[in-house]
Amino acid sequence: MKRKTPVYMAAMLVLVLALVITGCAGNNGGNTPSNTSNPGTNSGNEGGNEEQPLDKVTFTYFNGAGAAKDINTNETTIGKILEDQTGVNFKIENLVGDLNTKIGTMNASRKYPDVLIPDAAIDDVLGADGFIDLTDLIEEHGPNIKKAYGNDLERIKSADGKIYFLPMSAQVGEFLPDPNINQGAFWIQRRVLKEAGYPQIKTIDEYFQLIRDYVNNHPEEDLTGFISLTHDWRFFATTNPPMHLAGYPNDGEVIVDMETFDAKVYAGNEDTKRYLKILNELNAEGLFDKASFIDNYDQYLAKLSSGKVLGMFDYGWQIANAQNVLRDAAKADPSQDDFVYFPLPITFDGEKDQYLDPPGFVKNRGIGITISAQDPARIIQYFDNLLKEENQILRSWGIEGETFEIDENGRYYRTAEQIAKIDEAFRESFGFKYYDWNWPIYGANSTFSNGNAVSPGMQAEVFQLGLTEADKTILDAYGVKTYAEMFAAPDDRPWFPAWGIPKEQGSPEQIYETKKTEITRKYFPKLVLEDPSKFESNWEEYISEFNKLDTAGYEAFMTAEVKKLVEEAK
Repeated sequence: MKRKTPVYMAAMLVLVLALVITGCAGNNGGNTPSNTSNPGTNSGNEGGNEEQPLDKVTFTYFNGAGAAKDINTNETTIGKILEDQTGVNFKIENLVGDLNTKIGTMNASRKYPDVLIPDAAIDDVLGADGFIDLTDLIEEHGPNIKKAYGNDLERIKSADGKIYFLPMSAQVGEFLPDPNINQGAFWIQRRVLKEAGYPQIKTIDEYFQLIRDYVNNHPEEDLTGFISLTHDWRFFATTNPPMHLAGYPNDGEVIVDMETFDAKVYAGNEDTKRYLKILNELNAEGLFDKASFIDNYDQYLAKLSSGKVLGMFDYGWQIANAQNVLRDAAKADPSQDDFVYFPLPITFDGEKDQYLDPPGFVKNRGIGITISAQDPARIIQYFDNLLKEENQILRSWGIEGETFEIDENGRYYRTAEQIAKIDEAFRESFGFKYYDWNWPIYGANSTFSNGNAVSPGMQAEVFQLGLTEADKTILDAYGVKTYAEMFAAPDDRPWFPAWGIPKEQGSPEQIYETKKTEITRKYFPKLVLEDPSKFESNWEEYISEFNKLDTAGYEAFMTAEVKKLVEEAK
């Protein structure tokens, strides 16, 4: 028998020790969530234990508001760095099809992803007890969560005193206004403004006359004058314009009087009638895209990206994917800039606009951990780690020397070369696209402790350097240096946004909103697409159905909630 050497014995000893250590750590392999409540991540605030996680794990994540391809976060640069820090990867699935159907299936089966963003269907998940309470998890594992959200954690507690989800942004540091337009506007292709000599457009009639003139001047191009988004929960892009055209910000179902703080539903008022009549006339002229009421969100974005649609009302964040495609094309070929959309703050008759959001806090949307999650502590630790300032810099600015620089005064900036390379494809591969929203993060208008803007686009140096020659030309034509300067400054509204006021599942207010949406979905297509001779009778039929709702009760509830928030802000 061959004698065992000391080297052989030492190797066996190492192997045995490794097996013992592995056994003690728990046998959690592959994508199976572990049951360890402390994976060794540094969940402390900017310091603490730097041990590596005991294992790697993949959690499932469904985004009901998503408009991107499905991906593992560790397939991106940012996600891989965060996985190296925590051992955690997320398999992201984005919504395809109808949101309510998808969430309804989850509720009925009691099978959820580990992490869920139900967006507009959040009340359904709460009503089905699909989320777990995060209160104790945050207390034990969330020092950075507590620091970022501060007193807002009290505001997001439900009626039973528990926290079931985290809003997707927390205002940290100083509030910075956005030089871009990521909120509502009536958008129009730049070539339309260019051909007309960059006119001052203030009213809805001027806006649509501009579109009429351009279509008439280019009959060979098969252009679509105006399109509207109606798909699923995004139907608000069609119902909200009357509110903005009347000079109000996006408070959702109501407009709020600035003196009395009374909240009034506008879905059946003269403003909504006036807007729908305008669309009805556009349709009769062949200027409105009839498919608006059947197209899904992806089809809508594809049409915007095609260069054939002259205008639409929407929110900058919602058309961002299409705008980015158009901007990338314009970077490669400056002549393509004509197809990029330009925001206009129009109102019915030139009233003061209020498209820009004032500071606000949305507490009825967010991200939660579901009852199907096997290791909630590990997930909350990932959220907490993400909220460290250095990781917020990573997810918004990236890596120093690669996607941003720091000058001698400590100011963050991007070089022209860095700006040029950060196109849509880079945003996807690096992870900016996937960590820009839909996580517990610092709000877009926030600042870091060193005074730099959280969002690169809010940093004056970056915004100005990122402007193309075509951008400068059109801004100069309107005598402004930023897009936001085209719009009126927002008035302070302590309740904003009113659509963020929570309504309990099954409450009269929640039922009212559901029924109101059903009625508008039924009648708006008729009001817009049928012959103008039928408009008045269709409107009367719509109002007859609308008046069956308890609008007075809903308005009383919203008014009381608004006034309560005004008092709290004093």
